[in-house]
Amino acid sequence: MQKKYELVTRGTIEVVTETELRKVLTARRPVVYCGYEPSGKIHYGHVITLWKLLDFQEVGAHTILLLADLHAYLNDKGSREEIEQMVEYNKQCFIGMGADPERIEFKVGSEFQLESKYTMDVLRMATETTLLRARRSMAEIARHLKNPDVAQVIYPLMQAVDMSYLGVDVAIGGIDQRKVHMIAREKLEKLGYKKPVCVHMPLLHGLDGDAKMSSSKGNFIAVDEDPDEVRRKVKKAFCPMRVVEGNPIIEYAEHVVLPRLGELEIRRPEKYGGTLNVRESDELKKLYVAGELHPADLKSAVAEALIEIFTPVREYLGKG
Repeated sequence: MQKKYELVTRGTIEVVTETELRKVLTARRPVVYCGYEPSGKIHYGHVITLWKLLDFQEVGAHTILLLADLHAYLNDKGSREEIEQMVEYNKQCFIGMGADPERIEFKVGSEFQLESKYTMDVLRMATETTLLRARRSMAEIARHLKNPDVAQVIYPLMQAVDMSYLGVDVAIGGIDQRKVHMIAREKLEKLGYKKPVCVHMPLLHGLDGDAKMSSSKGNFIAVDEDPDEVRRKVKKAFCPMRVVEGNPIIEYAEHVVLPRLGELEIRRPEKYGGTLNVRESDELKKLYVAGELHPADLKSAVAEALIEIFTPVREYLGKG
């Protein structure tokens, strides 16, 4: 049991609650889900939550990957037709990253979110949630914050009801989902449903140093990006000397490269210290803060590692 717990909690920044999660893991086949807006390219920010979903799969959970098309529509991410096309593209990217459709259940939101029972539950949830609470829960998710529309209030209520409809025991998301998840935990029980355990993953900074990698901001690397483009983007990325806090290249090494490859090989000429093989994020950070690792060398190593990791995605999508 402890090994299961360690696997599903590695790399997380919060579990609400740890006691509840341990209990869930004793169930024969708990239901674990993560939802994504099909609104653009699948990038490294999505990778962390997908890999966590796959960790739960490895300990015997029934895993659900929700492509929340109506949520993307409510968040002004395109027309219904544009989003429908994005659903299939996103699904293929996830499959290329290891989401085997024989082992993971893919769901599209509009397949069930237009049913009368679902709608009634959203209305019931609305009577239990204040306008202010709903708006605050969208602070890190919504596209339009200065002049929010009514859709931003509906969005978190639907996300909570998704969990009840899918029978979710554990909800996975970035830490930006925390406020929405707390609404689900507090309100679903009042509607007669179980409250989900919530597992929160870190957010990766964008290439420009922005607090969040986002397809809408263009500060991302897509999982199917051409290798030369990956190198170009990483080379231009924000990576201040001796600074690890908020440094996207350090984060990509810590949360993407090291968990997947087990080490980061940094090739350097002998006159600059020779090749380094770093296996722990703490070791990498110490070297960087001490000035023993130049940003250019770090960037080059991370770029090549990322290209290696996501080669299967490009091959699956026929991009070589």
